[in-house]
Amino acid sequence: MNQTTFFLSILFFFCLSSPPWAQERLKLATTTSTANSGLLDHLHPFFEKEVGIRIHAIAVGTGKALKLAQNGDVDVVLVQVMYNDFVIVGPVTDPSGIIGSENVIQALRTIAAQKSLWYSRGDDSGTHKKEMSLWQETGLKPGNAWFQAIGQGMGKTLLAADEKKAYTLSDRGTFIALSTENRIELKILHERDTRLFNPYGVIAVNPKKHPHVKFELAIKYIDFLTSPKGQSLIGSFRMNGKILFHPHLGD
Repeated sequence: MNQTTFFLSILFFFCLSSPPWAQERLKLATTTSTANSGLLDHLHPFFEKEVGIRIHAIAVGTGKALKLAQNGDVDVVLVQVMYNDFVIVGPVTDPSGIIGSENVIQALRTIAAQKSLWYSRGDDSGTHKKEMSLWQETGLKPGNAWFQAIGQGMGKTLLAADEKKAYTLSDRGTFIALSTENRIELKILHERDTRLFNPYGVIAVNPKKHPHVKFELAIKYIDFLTSPKGQSLIGSFRMNGKILFHPHLGD
């Protein structure tokens, strides 16, 4: 047997010995808020071990995640399996004095009246759309020098707001994750408002429109997230003893 034949034999052996799912990969579009929280790193090892596949998560804003699904570029999108909430965060000194505001609308009006620096994600994400709907409720049109739309995901927006001592709207999960890692010094200044409820859903891409998607794997992933085990894993995920997400099914 010559050297070439030997190496080809070895290669053929490894191809035969590789498990059938070795090339299987489920493409998941998810929000930057979910990815930044660390929840997927907590969940996915259990699913990958149970099903025997790998998950490739693409973290973008909600709008882009849904677009990826619409185009058939992913198999499943995680954007009502769980929920957390939004919070207004800002400098510890709270220069606008929004602590104790009656509601989030009053807090935003106070920030605008004081012209305190505000960082908006400005990325067409679900968080950005939620923020703009809140600003619309104030009856104001932010856009002056104090209002900065930076076109970034949640993690980068929080880091930028922290650096410039600005206010911003964040999902609780990402804020807790970065605070626990001591990457930001911002403080939650307004929370527990019914307007700030933040649900997450999971959707399999339609195989009739995109026959190439791994629909069966997507359904297995959805079944995992909505199962008692998946919901328990979501509810048990904590950082620094704080709950980041609440399982939604059965609420």
